Amino acid sequence: MVSLDVRPVSGALGAEVRGLALADVDDDVFARLHELLLEHLVLFLPDNAGLAAADHEAFGRRLGPLEVHPFLPKLDGHDEIVVLDSDQGAKADVWHTDVTFSPAPPIASVLQIVQGPEVGGDTMWSNQYLAYEALSAPLRELLEGLTALHVFEHPNGSYRSEAEHPVVRVHPETGRRSLYVNRMFTRRIPQLTPGESTALLAHLFDVGEGPQRVCRYRWTEGGVAIWDNRATQHYAVNDYTGRRVGRRVTVLGDHPEGEPARWPHHQAAGMSATAVKD
Repeated sequence: MVSLDVRPVSGALGAEVRGLALADVDDDVFARLHELLLEHLVLFLPDNAGLAAADHEAFGRRLGPLEVHPFLPKLDGHDEIVVLDSDQGAKADVWHTDVTFSPAPPIASVLQIVQGPEVGGDTMWSNQYLAYEALSAPLRELLEGLTALHVFEHPNGSYRSEAEHPVVRVHPETGRRSLYVNRMFTRRIPQLTPGESTALLAHLFDVGEGPQRVCRYRWTEGGVAIWDNRATQHYAVNDYTGRRVGRRVTVLGDHPEGEPARWPHHQAAGMSATAVKD
């Protein structure tokens, strides 16, 4: 087995890998990083100042085909690298899992912070395996028969997407179950009444964001994070002044799998299916 300097950053998830540059990752090291990613869910590689855009893309492609985002700004000459610039409003300070409004949400992301504030600007990740496991057995049984509708609409009306996914998904590589709803994109559980859906989602959001299931990472400029989008949420802490700029590649997704829904969509008496659809 390849030997790497691996240091867990919390009891819940996350590990730092010291002294490793993405540009130097060979097949054996990549295989070890993949194992570590499945174990820790998010990996931090702080020693990557000067990472070339082509090397950033090349590493991402080892995980899978890369997304060209439909509207976020791109790095000049590199359509697969999204630029997240706080001066342009890129402050994702709501807990979320990336792009769950897609029928095939991304499986992973590779983010480098190329400019950061002197103080603040950390990112937090939450372990959604542990969120699912924290629920009571009766509630877990209920959730495994439910789906959730995830929606995004651009404020200017130029883009809208929605998808329906299991509330509990099964990781295709580990076989573990995780909670798969998030505050940013999950709108409702269609098998329930509106009131039931709102109440249950509020509880699930709270469980998924619980601090005992979170790691918080203090960036150094040039540092890289790689995370598994299938079993995590994340939150960019908006506690800073100055500018924060990241470059991210996102690995195209799979179709979240779980137990099939055990009930039809709820339809209020006297209302058509069209009337109750978002």
